[in-house]
Amino acid sequence: MRTNQALSALSALAQEHRLAAFRLLVQAGPGGLPAGQIAEALGVPNSSLSFHLAQLAEAGLVEQRREGRSLIYSANFSAMQGLVNFLTDNCCGGESCDPASVPLEDARS
Repeated sequence: MRTNQALSALSALAQEHRLAAFRLLVQAGPGGLPAGQIAEALGVPNSSLSFHLAQLAEAGLVEQRREGRSLIYSANFSAMQGLVNFLTDNCCGGESCDPASVPLEDARS
């Protein structure tokens, strides 16, 4: 992932409803969720949700497909992994490590 793609993804996630929608879609797995179900779960009006999902899709974090009359949204797991990889690329000074294994005290340094 290039820096401009990471900035776009982070910018899209830097809003409460978009972050909540993305986390909900990650939890839902590859099958995704219909837009109405997302709106209901988050308590967000459909019109607002459409805007937020469009921002996530533009950043490449969410994919949309049509099933009959419903729009189904799902997290783009490869884009999510790309963002995580970008953020941890230089973890531990470039030495092989697992970022999750770094003690919290060390991670704050």
